Formats: sequence, structure tokens, C-alpha cells
Amino acid sequence: MFFKRRKQEPTMLQPGQTAPDFSVTDHNGRTVKLADFRDKRLLIWFYPKADTPG
Repeated sequence: MFFKRRKQEPTMLQPGQTAPDFSVTDHNGRTVKLADFRDKRLLIWFYPKADTPG
């Protein structure tokens, strides 16, 4: 018997709230983690892929 894993609904962070740790691949193919910037000021800017609506 197989069970489907329930997808956790994303929640909006509030100003000053700690973000959950995550990792992404940078433009050079290196993995960068949020934890790499602990105790540093960091601005994260997410944007849609170029030339896409949204």
C-alpha cells in the first residue's frame, strides 16, 4: 500500500521572522545555503525567469 506525502502549504514570512534554511545553485553552478550567511546582513531578491509573466 502506498501513501501520498502531503505537500506542506507555503507560509508567508513576516518582517523580522527567521527564514527557513534552504539552498540554491548560483550562476557558477555552486550550491549556496542560507546558513552560509549566518550573522551577516543579507538581501534576497527572488524574481521570475527572464521574459516570463509574473
